[in-house]
Amino acid sequence: MNIDQLRRSLKDRWLDYYEANRSWISRLSIWVSCEGKRRPSSSFILGVLSTEEPRLTEMLPLIVDLSNHPDRIVVALGLNFDPEQELNHKQLKAETPKYLPASSATEAPQKPRRPAEVDEACEGRNRTTPSPQ
Repeated sequence: MNIDQLRRSLKDRWLDYYEANRSWISRLSIWVSCEGKRRPSSSFILGVLSTEEPRLTEMLPLIVDLSNHPDRIVVALGLNFDPEQELNHKQLKAETPKYLPASSATEAPQKPRRPAEVDEACEGRNRTTPSPQ
């Protein structure tokens, strides 16, 4: 698994967990502002995800060796966002109808076709009559 897949997986798991438990998480005194984003504390997020995502548990010892600052870890994992705003954005995106793309104005105009010729005798266009012998 590459890091982008891990980040997507962690984000999805965190949002699923938050959505299922938002009634009590929103009332806890764990909310912080980090780099202008309102979110639960890094320690809370990492604690939740260590139980929700087994691959993170395997990687946390290495991650902590690289940086033991929880806010930096959360930022590096792509989890520095307000979960309420992210869920609202996700819901709006799901409700937005999807349209087919408009045709490109740069398409080359097609050559006009010749009108079909009427062949009432059903002889074919280039058919020649056999010469008498």
